[in-house]
Amino acid sequence: MLTQLSIKNFALIDSLQVKFDKGLTIITGETGAGKSILLGGLALILGKRADLSSLKDTTRKCVIEAEFAIKKYKLKHFFETHDLDYDQHTIIRREILPSGKSRAFVNDVPVRLDVLNALGDRLIDIHSQHQTLQLTDNQFQFQVIDTLANVMEEVVSYQTVLSEYQKNTKALQTIRQQQADLEKEHDYNMFLLKELEEAKLEGLVLEDLETQYERLNNAEDIKTNLSASEQLLSDEQVGILNLLSELQITSGKLVDIAPEFQQLAERIKSSYIELDDIFSEIVNLQGDVEFNPEQLEEIAAKLQKIFDLQKKHNVLSIEELQSIQFDLAEKAEVSENIDEVIQAKEKELEAFAQQLKQLAATIHQKRIAGIPLLTEQLETMLATLGMPNARFNIQLSQTDQFYANGMDDLQFLFAANKGGNFNELKKAASGGELSRVMLCIKAILSKYMQLPTIMFDEIDTGVSGEVANKMAKIMQNMGKSMQVFSITHLPQIAAKGKQHFKVYKQDVNEVTTTYLKELSDDERVREIAQMLSGAKILDSALANAKELLKS
Repeated sequence: MLTQLSIKNFALIDSLQVKFDKGLTIITGETGAGKSILLGGLALILGKRADLSSLKDTTRKCVIEAEFAIKKYKLKHFFETHDLDYDQHTIIRREILPSGKSRAFVNDVPVRLDVLNALGDRLIDIHSQHQTLQLTDNQFQFQVIDTLANVMEEVVSYQTVLSEYQKNTKALQTIRQQQADLEKEHDYNMFLLKELEEAKLEGLVLEDLETQYERLNNAEDIKTNLSASEQLLSDEQVGILNLLSELQITSGKLVDIAPEFQQLAERIKSSYIELDDIFSEIVNLQGDVEFNPEQLEEIAAKLQKIFDLQKKHNVLSIEELQSIQFDLAEKAEVSENIDEVIQAKEKELEAFAQQLKQLAATIHQKRIAGIPLLTEQLETMLATLGMPNARFNIQLSQTDQFYANGMDDLQFLFAANKGGNFNELKKAASGGELSRVMLCIKAILSKYMQLPTIMFDEIDTGVSGEVANKMAKIMQNMGKSMQVFSITHLPQIAAKGKQHFKVYKQDVNEVTTTYLKELSDDERVREIAQMLSGAKILDSALANAKELLKS
């Protein structure tokens, strides 16, 4: 419920701060006094877009702040979903800056207007004669019936299964599309896979193959150079080994002369041993080198195949080719098994469909049982509001479609007059009749669920006398379980309020300002008397006002 409202620098309001109580709250005032301004301020709190025309003084910012007691509204999940700080006493603030920019906050957390609008729908329902389109909305009509039929739990279960059904339907569509794509590409993919498999890439190292190719391709040069190396080392006249052997003998003589040459002699000996080992390895390597044209051709072909595949697949390594081969093999496997996957998914989908049908059947039966209860209450209540011949024909038929709330089609047919034909509500009822129907529906719903604060904006237009009195009684009864506001010009309705506020304008220093004042008991008597008799308050009007307030 709305507990406090503060408005600063908005339209004709300079500064206003007021507290509201539960039950039925009445707001009265002369035409043009500013009741619409009050509703405009609330609309900004509920997420309506704003502009500079909202500012009374364009040099100062406009601030509208409202506090709501939301303990009974089950909004914790909403707050968590939108990263808002939950508080049982939630404060919504809207600021419009002189620059024209607007900011919104929920418990001091900045919030987008779409989120504020969604939250506002759960907090306040502003209803006027011109806002009865909701009544003709099929989704709202289902909500009314489902509330009375006590079927919301089954609807939630149905929606949970429907979500899984839709998710699996999309998955099946994706798999079928994948199957179609695979069928188009199957032959080409198999050709590519076979080509990669024939290349026998497993265990191949490109660098090793290239080294082998270079070795075989240059076998003659290798053998020639190894032979020359052997000759340089072993020639009897000028061979390095023979010369180094003589150097070794010479260094030995130096050691005999002076021991300090010992280290030099050992280094020369070590060099001789190393070079002799190199000579042996060169001899062995010559034996290993041979020209093998067949092997050279085989490796050249393998390298060319790899290079061709790399170019074809636009990659630079064998590892990347192996990755492509793995992917193609997976696609081949999927293609071979996809029929089984589709069959399994279809079976799973059918199981969800059966669950949905069973839940939808239960929902349908409960709705059928709840319709007479709604029809009876609506017709009885409307009869007291001057529509004794109003009749409803609510038709519910099962379909084979999975809708968001079941498998039913709903027609909310209405006849306002005796002998009249049933027709759609929006075609069969006038604006005033729709307002009374909406009032009755809201009153009925308030018995079964926690409704947001509702504000009736002159919903009583066009009614008077006993009908107005009955309408007031309905709103008063609604106020026993929820917060109700009524902006009214009818004294019968004004007298039923638990709180009574008056909107009025005053000119101060040639500036018109709108005020909102809570009336005392005596002030209420005079206000209702004025509503009865006009500007000149008669004694009889005062007496009548007192009687209305007692009733």
